[in-house]
Amino acid sequence: MNKNENPAIAFIGVGMMGHGIVKNILKSGFDVTILDYPGNRPVDDLVLAGVKIADNTAAMVSKADVVFVCVTGSPEVEHVILSDGGVLEGLQDGTIVVDCSTAIPESTLKLAAAIEARGGTLVDAPMTRTPKEAEEGRLNVMVGGDDRAIAAVIGIIETYGENIYRTGSVGSGHKMKLIHNYLALGNSVLAAEAVVCAEKSGVDMKTFCEVIMTGGGDSLVFRRLLPYIQTGDDSSFRFSIGNATKDLGYYTAMADNLDVPAAGAEAVHYILQKAKADGLGGRSMPNLIDYMKGK
Repeated sequence: MNKNENPAIAFIGVGMMGHGIVKNILKSGFDVTILDYPGNRPVDDLVLAGVKIADNTAAMVSKADVVFVCVTGSPEVEHVILSDGGVLEGLQDGTIVVDCSTAIPESTLKLAAAIEARGGTLVDAPMTRTPKEAEEGRLNVMVGGDDRAIAAVIGIIETYGENIYRTGSVGSGHKMKLIHNYLALGNSVLAAEAVVCAEKSGVDMKTFCEVIMTGGGDSLVFRRLLPYIQTGDDSSFRFSIGNATKDLGYYTAMADNLDVPAAGAEAVHYILQKAKADGLGGRSMPNLIDYMKGK
């Protein structure tokens, strides 16, 4: 990797989270080239801010010091990196690949080995919070990998991360992300069920919200659900049920591999799988409330 102050950055996956990440990297003066990739959000504003667009992955990567990957999950990450004409084909000696996606840790370790064999290094750096915080440069980032590689990219990650946590060796960031998402998504499913029960039992909903927010049932997840409970506004929790189903599947697989209890996770995963099968995969998590009401 070049030792200059402004490394060339290639970015793959300018979706709901990636758009804000790229915006904040650009604002800090870094040079960024993005891949014309399915699922990208409109990028006109990024082009005006100076981003360049490439249509060939390997060619773009061959000119980069750092490659960011921010796609849906492990199948997409593996395709981007391992497919013909992908990241691995264009990778240069010393290049650092930063995987921001939510991924299966075993896949991360496999990709790290493949990248290392080509002279590069993989850092896993998944995020928590929402697209809103991505646009604001206020994500939580969990970083796993080699100390030297992390030191080389931390200045870029700091442009979009408010809280950055060093989790350990490569793969540990993805492990931490899955554990976090299990807790957060599990809480959201429990809260949705409680809201439906409160409404159907005739409890005053204003009082219900006040009691929850002043007691042990309060949580950040409940606060994100609150605008939807009160006014039907889901803008503070735009995380899709399809993505939640994927993440819980990754978590239950990890728990099974570790031979740790996962009955709660399996129950949450079942509920999400059913909602997705019933056509809610593209809907945000707060929509579970209406789904559970039978609407």
